[in-house]
Amino acid sequence: MKLFFISDIHGSLYFLEKALEAYKKEKADHLIILGDALYHGPRNPLPKDYKPKEVASLLNAYKEKIIAVRGNCDGEVDQMMLDYPMMGDYSIILYNNRKLFLTHGHIFNKEHLPNLCENDVLIHGHTHIPVAQKLDTIYLLNPGSITLPKGNNPNSYGILEDDLFEIKDLERKIIKSIKL
Repeated sequence: MKLFFISDIHGSLYFLEKALEAYKKEKADHLIILGDALYHGPRNPLPKDYKPKEVASLLNAYKEKIIAVRGNCDGEVDQMMLDYPMMGDYSIILYNNRKLFLTHGHIFNKEHLPNLCENDVLIHGHTHIPVAQKLDTIYLLNPGSITLPKGNNPNSYGILEDDLFEIKDLERKIIKSIKL
């Protein structure tokens, strides 16, 4: 199973289209959205091609393939626009005898870890900075942001396949990777 991770779309139709092109080229089985899909948020600038209604419509076309969690910029009004559930603060996927704890990162993160077992994985967005590291007995992953990257990082997404997590820029160049 191949999983495709994006976070922090923030209503940018331009960058969502770029990410979905990569999703198709990667031939991933599922699209995992780690929050902040439609709204740019009061602390962020308006992103390129800011069109939340069109972003919602485009994401709805993939509703059968999407697993999503709520970000700090997501609200009930966003859920009204989307045809897949996205209001949970976290979701859990069982993957190759380990738990993947999916969340946005504003509640659960490196400083406030959920209950995880050895070799489980915390995957979140929110910081807009790509991370692929082992933290004590668990893995901490962040695909970065497809729309508003920080720290001089490129717009990026994550891929998990065969216990290898890769963070790639929108041209599919590997930025970081880690074997789980």
